[in-house]
Amino acid sequence: MASVLQTLHSYNQSLSPNSPSSLKLSNEFYRSPTIQPQTSSISRRRATMAGLSTVLLVREVILNPKVASAFDFRLVAPDQTPEEAESVIRGHVRDLLQVKALIDSESWEAAQKDLRKSSGKLKQDIYTIIQAKPGGERPQLRKLYSILFNNVTKLDYAARSKDMTRVLECYQSIVVTLDDILSRL
Repeated sequence: MASVLQTLHSYNQSLSPNSPSSLKLSNEFYRSPTIQPQTSSISRRRATMAGLSTVLLVREVILNPKVASAFDFRLVAPDQTPEEAESVIRGHVRDLLQVKALIDSESWEAAQKDLRKSSGKLKQDIYTIIQAKPGGERPQLRKLYSILFNNVTKLDYAARSKDMTRVLECYQSIVVTLDDILSRL
């Protein structure tokens, strides 16, 4: 209460025209209060660690083929030799061609899943074998590799839209390209 009375008394004096302290008092009233910065309870180190762990977990979920049931992004299986790839390639080709039964029964989702699973393994095997070939043979094999897996992708999209004629066209193109690739390996 005493401070309020003192402020009022100072104010009354500042209103008088011949008061020498009027400028001084006006500066007192217009002085802005000092703002104290709030200290955060989270340190920079903790915030950085939280951000990094979030990024790593999200990356793991997005790139994990088991979760996404999508194409496998790895091109070469770790420690796979060309001989090992050649020994299992026929089985992966057979798995890819068995998608035809699912296409004929119009089990679109199952066909897409099997197509993605078998094509990922086949892609690794063919790429490993191509890398082991002499430089002169690689360009033609890479072109066939590209044609094959572009048709696999087109077949996947056609199965998604349930377009039977487009699915059969892509499947036939896959069969022809696989025959050509296997004859050159």
